[in-house]
Amino acid sequence: MRPIEPCPNAELQQIRYLLCDIDDTLTDAGRLGAAAYSAMAELQAAGVAVIPITGRPAGWCDLIARQWPVDGVVGENGAFYFRYDEQARRMIRVYFMSTTERETSAAALDTIAKEVQAKIPGAAISADQAYREADLAIDFCEDVAPLSAADVKRIVEIFKAHGATAKVSSIHVNGWFGDYDKLTMTRRFMADSYGLDLADTASAAACMFVGDSPNDAPMFGFFKHSVGVANVRDFLDQCAHRPSWVTRARGGGGFAQLAQLILQAR
Repeated sequence: MRPIEPCPNAELQQIRYLLCDIDDTLTDAGRLGAAAYSAMAELQAAGVAVIPITGRPAGWCDLIARQWPVDGVVGENGAFYFRYDEQARRMIRVYFMSTTERETSAAALDTIAKEVQAKIPGAAISADQAYREADLAIDFCEDVAPLSAADVKRIVEIFKAHGATAKVSSIHVNGWFGDYDKLTMTRRFMADSYGLDLADTASAAACMFVGDSPNDAPMFGFFKHSVGVANVRDFLDQCAHRPSWVTRARGGGGFAQLAQLILQAR
């Protein structure tokens, strides 16, 4: 990884779409600060589309798509995207799996939730689970005392033993049934919303992704322009792919630093 400063202006001037994780990328200790929020608004005003790519639930993503200065949001690690059409005053919702498939998965995920709670003392169902439509989030440090790396690994193994996909973020282990991830739905969102085929090198070069944890690895690996906020260093040994650049600051401060560099280059 190279420090984002100095990053050649020629690289930054290409960026038209800034894709970003939320937890510990936009936020600090669970809070969305003024600097990161203002940076999103400034980017949008300058013509750079901001698109959060998050593990957070559908209920949160509905609000984010409606009220944040963003062009849309990919949620639950790729289970769906939401985009608010302001002219038509309606929310566009696109899911990877059908309603029936999600209902079937929910029963299997409930079985996993009970097993995790029985076998991993201190693990908890995420406080935002009630607002999820496709996955199960196990909290290992957000609202509970931090679990050990060994316990987090055991949670992942329980998901996999049931045939589910499991990804580790900075706060949760998210698990689901279905062959998708953040990158899968991001590609669909970009094609549907902007007519961009990210398999095309020129189209992909107009995008930059910024994240912080192992569940961002598919995005780090795919995008030439990929950035980790400084706290990504805490997870490098767990990331199958590393970002190309890293910010000086952690969390929302790192996002704001990146945003200013893009704006200055423009």
